[in-house]
Amino acid sequence: MGKVMSVVGRQVQRFNVENRAQKVISQTKPKPAPKYESNLKDLERVLREHPDVVEEQSRKNVQLDENLRQVYVTSKDVAIDPKAAQLQDPDKPLPINRSTVDEYEFGHLEPRTVTKGRCTLRQAVQFIANHQTDPQQWTATKIAEYYNMKEPLVQNILVHFKSFEVHLPDKNLERRRVLTRATEATKQIE
Repeated sequence: MGKVMSVVGRQVQRFNVENRAQKVISQTKPKPAPKYESNLKDLERVLREHPDVVEEQSRKNVQLDENLRQVYVTSKDVAIDPKAAQLQDPDKPLPINRSTVDEYEFGHLEPRTVTKGRCTLRQAVQFIANHQTDPQQWTATKIAEYYNMKEPLVQNILVHFKSFEVHLPDKNLERRRVLTRATEATKQIE
């Protein structure tokens, strides 16, 4: 049923299509879009105040046409000399090194000077690692004195931040597990 309806619908759509197309093409001008009431009032006001605008727009301006005819554009492809391109304005130097900027170790530029009571990220990582390796030697008070920081702040840093520890599995341990499983399996078979 669907195919029959599509065939019939297509024939209805294409009925007399050439005559309908010819009728649309043969029209002299398409109908303009309807205008708003306010636009019509503005147009009437402009026509009343300046009636010569319509005539001026429909008339060909001979002087402008002559000016346009006198303009000629000629272009030539000029090969750029690489040495001439290097001669540049010293006030506006171009970058000489076009390589990418190296990444910083901690993702940002570290300050050269650090105010009292603060530390850089590198220093913080260093004293956290020192405290983790030897907590008796690197106590919070000693770290606070060394970096000129407040002791409660250093204690909070040491409590809430830790450096990563890498645990590598023992490869021999895995082999031993496999061998023990294999020996247990052979014992169960016997």
